Amino acid sequence: MYRQIEESIQAIRRKIGEFSPEFGIILGTGLGKLVDEIEVAHQMMYANIPNFPISTVEFHTGKLIFGTLNGRKVVAMQGRLHYYEGYSMQEITFPVRVMKALGIQKLFVSNASGSLNPEIKKGDIGIIEDHINLLPDNPLRGSNNENLGPRFPDMSQPYDKGMIQQGMEIAERLGVKAHEVVYVSTPGPNLETRAEYRYMRIIGGDIVGMSTVPEVIVANHMSLPVFAISVITDEGFHPDLKPVSLQEIVEVAAAAEPKMTSILKELIALQ
Repeated sequence: MYRQIEESIQAIRRKIGEFSPEFGIILGTGLGKLVDEIEVAHQMMYANIPNFPISTVEFHTGKLIFGTLNGRKVVAMQGRLHYYEGYSMQEITFPVRVMKALGIQKLFVSNASGSLNPEIKKGDIGIIEDHINLLPDNPLRGSNNENLGPRFPDMSQPYDKGMIQQGMEIAERLGVKAHEVVYVSTPGPNLETRAEYRYMRIIGGDIVGMSTVPEVIVANHMSLPVFAISVITDEGFHPDLKPVSLQEIVEVAAAAEPKMTSILKELIALQ
């Protein structure tokens, strides 16, 4: 993997030169328009980066964007990778390792999720303070490269407490309804059954989605502070649960995206 990272870095450097991003951003389902706020300096399709997996999900562009957001240099993944697409956990998290090698100091992650908590409604914002991993594999499984991180990384504080507090304060100032939440990560691609929603609420989850946790594990492995934010797109706590389509989820995410964008922009400027 170390060699693969170096190959990717060399190809990216040929494109971006000495541009040095301070922060990495991963954009989730329906949340790719944050790049409209970035003063773009360079962009690369994943397909043009050696060893990079290619996003296969509709609504995920599959592009690295390099530029300036609110005065800070960033690299943004416009389109993330998921376990349900058939990739290994190592492939899903490979871009995080590349961004770290490019010099990022903090990682900002966004996603769309369903609510397990009756107090958290569709269109609200969740700021993730912890997670429950129900994925069947781990990106750190296999031999460990000490150049990347320790064999047994601590996960007692997977999300940066200082940035969580800042994010909540920004949301309150902007009048955005935000909650500190526990995120449950599942393999997908199917949505959950009524019994599964109840189970995940019982074990301590507030929201559920199909991403984020692998990238956060790898970021912690590399001692990279993480802030994660979620747009709540549907409600799984109703006893008379109704079917929901991907189109509905994407539409709700797009409508709530300006709230998330405002919080991220202000938060990044404070770092």
